[in-house]
Amino acid sequence: MNFWPARTPPRRAGLFPVAVFLFVCGSAIESAPSVAAIARMPGAGAQDSTAYKDSVEKWRRAYEAKLESDDGWLSVTGLFWLHPGQNRFGTDPLGDIVLPEGSTPADVGYFDFQPGDSHDAKVIVHVNPGVTIFMNGKPVQQAELRPDSSDALALGDLRLFVHKSGERYSIRMKDKNSKLRRDFAGTRWFAVNELYRVTAKFVAYEQPKEEDIQNILGDTIKTWVPGYAVFTLKGVEYRLEPTISDPQMMEFVFRDLTSGKETYGAARMIDTPPPKDGVIVLDFNEAFNPPCAYNPFTTCPLPQPQNRLRVRIEAGELAYKHDHGT
Repeated sequence: MNFWPARTPPRRAGLFPVAVFLFVCGSAIESAPSVAAIARMPGAGAQDSTAYKDSVEKWRRAYEAKLESDDGWLSVTGLFWLHPGQNRFGTDPLGDIVLPEGSTPADVGYFDFQPGDSHDAKVIVHVNPGVTIFMNGKPVQQAELRPDSSDALALGDLRLFVHKSGERYSIRMKDKNSKLRRDFAGTRWFAVNELYRVTAKFVAYEQPKEEDIQNILGDTIKTWVPGYAVFTLKGVEYRLEPTISDPQMMEFVFRDLTSGKETYGAARMIDTPPPKDGVIVLDFNEAFNPPCAYNPFTTCPLPQPQNRLRVRIEAGELAYKHDHGT
C-alpha cells in the first residue's frame, strides 16, 4: 500500500502478478554486485549536498500536502465493520453505520455483505428511493463495491469505500471536514543527513515468497516478499525485506531503536522503485509514518521480525506531536 509521494509516482491497485515483478527485477540473483562493491559506488556523497537536501525537503513538502489534501489520510473519519446481511447506514443513531449528524438522511439504505472466501465475498449497496448517491460520478441505486478499489460512494462531503483487513470487511468513511484534518499540527523531521541515503544490494528470491504479516489491529494480511536488500550503515551490515506494491514501487516497513522514542512506535516506511541491475537505493531521509500515526481509523501493516533493525536510524519523520503529548 502506498501512502505518500515517491520519486516515481506509484500506481497502487493491490498486489500485481508475481511474474511482472520477476520481469522487472530481471536476473538480480546472478548479476547483483557484492555489498563491498556497492559500498565503493559513487552515491549521495558524490552529489551536491545542497541539491540533495533541497530535493528531500521538496519531497517532504509534497508528502505533507498529500496528507492534508481533501482525500488524504487525515480525512478518514470512520471504520465500520460489516456483519453478514444488511448493514443499514445514515444519520439514525440506532443504525449499523452512523454518519455525521446532518450530513445525510436518517436512513440512506444498506450494505448487503455476503461473506465468502477471499475472492467470493461481496458488498452490494442498496440505496433507498429518493436518496441520491453517486458512484464514480454516476447516480446509483444498487451497485457492488470492490474492496480497496476506486469504487466510492459520494454523499455530499462524505466518501464511503469498502476496506478489507485480513478476512474482515468494513466501510471506510472520508470527510474533508474531518477534525483531524482541521487540527493537524504538521509533520516533524530529523535534519537531512546523507549518511542515511544508502545504496543496497538487492537479492531476489528464485520465487517471491508469500508471507503472513500482522497489521496494527491484529489482522493477518497475506503479501508477497520478492527478496531482500543488504546494506551497510555505520559499519554494520543489515537486511530489509520489501513487500510488492506494484510494478513501479516496493515498500519497506521497518522498526529501529528510535521507534517509540523519537519516532512512531509501530513502524516507519520507505517507498522506492524496484532494483536495477541488482542495486536499490534506500533513502531513510524519506522514511515516513504510516497513517495510523495520525489516524485511529486506519489499518497499517507492522514490520516482519526481520525488519526490526538493532540500530538508531536518526533520519526521516519524527513521531507526530500527539504521540508525546506535546
